[in-house]
Amino acid sequence: MEDPHGFLKQHKNGIIIDEAQNFPDIFSYIQIYADERNKTGQYLLTGSQNFLLNEKISQTLSGRVGILELLPLAYSEMRQHYSCNLHDVIFKGCYPRLYNEDISPADFFSGYIRTYLERDVRQIKNISSLNQFQKFLTLCAGRVGQIVNLSALSDDCGLSVPTMKEWLSILEASYVIYLLHPYSLNINKRMIKMPKIYFCDTGILCNLLGIKSTNDLRTHFSYGSIFENFVINEFLKAQYNRGERKNLYFLRDSKGHEIDCVIPSSGENLLYEIKSSSTFDKSFVKNILYYKEMDPGAKGFVIYDGDRSFEHLSARILPLLSVER
Repeated sequence: MEDPHGFLKQHKNGIIIDEAQNFPDIFSYIQIYADERNKTGQYLLTGSQNFLLNEKISQTLSGRVGILELLPLAYSEMRQHYSCNLHDVIFKGCYPRLYNEDISPADFFSGYIRTYLERDVRQIKNISSLNQFQKFLTLCAGRVGQIVNLSALSDDCGLSVPTMKEWLSILEASYVIYLLHPYSLNINKRMIKMPKIYFCDTGILCNLLGIKSTNDLRTHFSYGSIFENFVINEFLKAQYNRGERKNLYFLRDSKGHEIDCVIPSSGENLLYEIKSSSTFDKSFVKNILYYKEMDPGAKGFVIYDGDRSFEHLSARILPLLSVER
């Protein structure tokens, strides 16, 4: 943009600027106009690169902005607008264009990933080998729902651990992945212990894993992890859509007892086990019962691929359709 001052003068009543981080010079002029007019909501700035956009905002617009994080549509929104079933949505993901224009996931995501690598990644960081970065992205997909092992990633990619950390930050900054940290009352310990990796959209994840159809999804060896990813995405979208920060964790002790998702809420912990089976099994609640002995005030839930809601011992068993918090 050669004349940001003149451009903003033409739009005195406000304007929407997409991918605003691509026009860094405009931010200082927005600051001037925002202060002069003292009106709320004059400018709507959107961007797909959270790190870069926030960098510009922190330099010039601190104290003048409200920030909302929007992921692809939630499953409840998908059901309102499209004729779709759960497993098709998990396979295709939740980007509206796929459904509005009836684009095949293979075509959509191959273009998405290529554009992301060629444009977004290079804008964030000048990476010399995009092929190596794409390999890294695919390796991350193969580890979805698992603890991030930087040493193993480093060995597989043939690059240093600091580079792996940097590349994970790039994927987070551009809303491809997010990290779930282990829950602890000590915030410092949450940040020190290794997190688990999830993808912001399961359509991208399925494409990277080479899954070709909904039928292939149901029989894929990673289906349990993909289903878990989808459910945790729904929790995350609900928090973002309410204007809240991410407040999701997992629990795992040294003996291997694990809770897939922990949501601290009003002084009590909500414990969620996530199971891709459509048939309930009493073993689904064993880890919930284990942790409730240490935290009797916690509430336990099992999200599964069935269609009935009921109580089992001290846990509430829920189908995924009920996850609209």
